Amino acid sequence: MERISATYFIETPFDVEKAANVLAGEQSSGTFVAIPGETDELKERFAAKVESIELLETVSQPALPGAEGYDEYHRAKLNVSWSVENFGYNLPVMISTLQGNLYELTQFTGLKLMDLDVPDSFAAHFAGPRFGIKGCRQLTQVYDRPLIGTIIKPSIGLAAEQTATLVKTLAEAGIDFVKDDELMSSAANSAFEARVDAVMDVINRHADATGKKVMYAFNLSGELDVMLRRYEYLLQAGATCAMVSINTVGLAGVKKICDQGALPVHAHRNGWGMLTRHPLLGIDFVAYQKLWRMVGVDQIHVNGIQNKFWESDDSVVRSIEACRRPLLGGFEVLPVVSSGQWGGQAPETYRRTQTVDLLYMAGGGIMAHPSGPSAGVVALKQAWEAAVKGWSVEEAAQFYPEFGKSVEKFGKSLKLQSVS
Repeated sequence: MERISATYFIETPFDVEKAANVLAGEQSSGTFVAIPGETDELKERFAAKVESIELLETVSQPALPGAEGYDEYHRAKLNVSWSVENFGYNLPVMISTLQGNLYELTQFTGLKLMDLDVPDSFAAHFAGPRFGIKGCRQLTQVYDRPLIGTIIKPSIGLAAEQTATLVKTLAEAGIDFVKDDELMSSAANSAFEARVDAVMDVINRHADATGKKVMYAFNLSGELDVMLRRYEYLLQAGATCAMVSINTVGLAGVKKICDQGALPVHAHRNGWGMLTRHPLLGIDFVAYQKLWRMVGVDQIHVNGIQNKFWESDDSVVRSIEACRRPLLGGFEVLPVVSSGQWGGQAPETYRRTQTVDLLYMAGGGIMAHPSGPSAGVVALKQAWEAAVKGWSVEEAAQFYPEFGKSVEKFGKSLKLQSVS
């Protein structure tokens, strides 16, 4: 029978092998004490198996509370496997198995799900992204460079018509992608349907005039029946993208939206820090993005180089690389680079990732350009043109006037590095 495996980074004051066996037992056929009915035959078929243990460093203080007072805390990487028979192709139950109560076990003062692997048979049960990188490029008619995008700012407070006016400016400037902020779904002065009507009127008129249809990700996050109604409204309006706050909507809800199959789904990961910021608690992005790719999202946030949040550049680069690795025969997902981005980070982003298969998002980096949003869009395109050429920020600023203005405005906070 096929098996699913998971890799964990753990810390324990106890013998690592014994702690690993507790993990395997708790998340399969066993419990804290031997019980009637857990026969050898049953365990052979349904019990989790500790496949490998890699001992790492030992520390003197626990990463998390729960087992204080010990002299040593051992860290290790564990690989554990389960039979697919335990949960079939049910992702919520699979995650309950791979994570579930593990974080509460007293045997562990640290536990993080680092990676997971599923057999190829999952491809027959999960369609994966319907659009992915290729489909998003086709819809936006953008090839050989990143999609350039922005977020409506202020995040909340603009009326529907004000949002549409801003989208008109951005469309005329040549933007590829615009999205609602995660804080905006249906507000007192910007009801979801009214905003869709106003924005799509602008986008459709612009498409009729120019042949380029800007992709706008409307945030339809909500209760399931509300999201489905909003999805249908987007289709009727001629929209080309739906946005979902994936951590709050959940696996089953997001999958239901993805299963509709008519629109790319933009996965916003707000709340992500809660799941991963501690190095010995939660889930690593490598495992996280695999789940959402199976669910079917087409675009997913990965943060950005020299971002405004806590995440290191190395972590962001690993996330982009994770999204680019084939899954189940080629499930594609478009990495969304965001968080305090402007053109100044483009050379370093390209140097470290060597890809333009990105949605490069700048909010203030476009909206707050000294010459206005139109120049902000132009500056980002210039920055990526320079990045692919191998130019430094300084070289690009001298050659491109709009980008040069960006450097004057934003460059003080950037660690300028030559990429030549």
